[in-house]
Amino acid sequence: MGKRWIGIDLGGTSMKLGMVDHKGKTLMEMEKPTLAEEGADSVIGRIISHARELAEATETRWEDVAGVGVGLPGFLDIKNGVVKHMTNLGWNDEVPIRARLEEAWGIPVKIDNDANVAALGEAWCGAGVGVDDVVCITLGTGVGGGLIFDGQLIHGQYGFAGEVGHMTIDPQGHPCNCGMRGCLETISSATGMVRLAKEAIASGRKTVLADVPSINTKEIFAAAAAQDEVALHVKEKAIDALAQAMSTLSVLLNPARFIIGGGVSHAGDALIQPLREAYAKRTQRNARQGVEIVLAQLGNRAGYIGAAGLLARGKK
Repeated sequence: MGKRWIGIDLGGTSMKLGMVDHKGKTLMEMEKPTLAEEGADSVIGRIISHARELAEATETRWEDVAGVGVGLPGFLDIKNGVVKHMTNLGWNDEVPIRARLEEAWGIPVKIDNDANVAALGEAWCGAGVGVDDVVCITLGTGVGGGLIFDGQLIHGQYGFAGEVGHMTIDPQGHPCNCGMRGCLETISSATGMVRLAKEAIASGRKTVLADVPSINTKEIFAAAAAQDEVALHVKEKAIDALAQAMSTLSVLLNPARFIIGGGVSHAGDALIQPLREAYAKRTQRNARQGVEIVLAQLGNRAGYIGAAGLLARGKK
């Protein structure tokens, strides 16, 4: 039996675990409730037991597990393996999670931001295969991102690199949860698009979306396809803001490929085709030369595959 690694993608509602091999192939996956309301100690205890449960289910001896990677949705001291705080889980005090997991398991552990591990998963085994320089952007409740250059994650001084959702698009724009205004997240996330649609309805503009009980991006893209003016405006604004951010990233970083994931990306060609056009119009010719814009491929598996890849891929 070759070496195996466990990847864990911890979310506010559930944790996804996967056993992968040296090529990133999933041997088995499982999903368990996080039960965040029970506190950090309880959650860590379940992470420890569920990882061993996964090893048993795949008939993997614990000594054959080479390491465990964990993706976490919060502010981290990645170098020292410490969670600074995780709002979604209610962790407000520093938690030395890497040390606690290594003590329990007796094998190497690495942690990283959840958006980073998703980006790493796509770069290793998904839409980023074949290129070394990739920017991954996830459009969901917020806007996340990860930077992979020369095949390695870029963290920056304090691990904040890749937070593309907090690039300022409109300095006078809507307040962002980060404390600034007009961040990309306030416009191009699912939350931002729904807010723009509701504001248009509140202002009295006629739209089929006014009759939708619970507006979401699927409804917005469907209405835009039917040439609804409000939906078209929201879609265009979100795509243009994203293209603006990608243009800036291209000038600064010159990636070979942008990978677009998250719930909003389920719109498929209705998102990607106009995004490619907007990006081409906004981006200097040399900066956009050869750049590909593609959809993510791994879905919910990206997080745990990338988390395992923190150890399984090693250094170039």
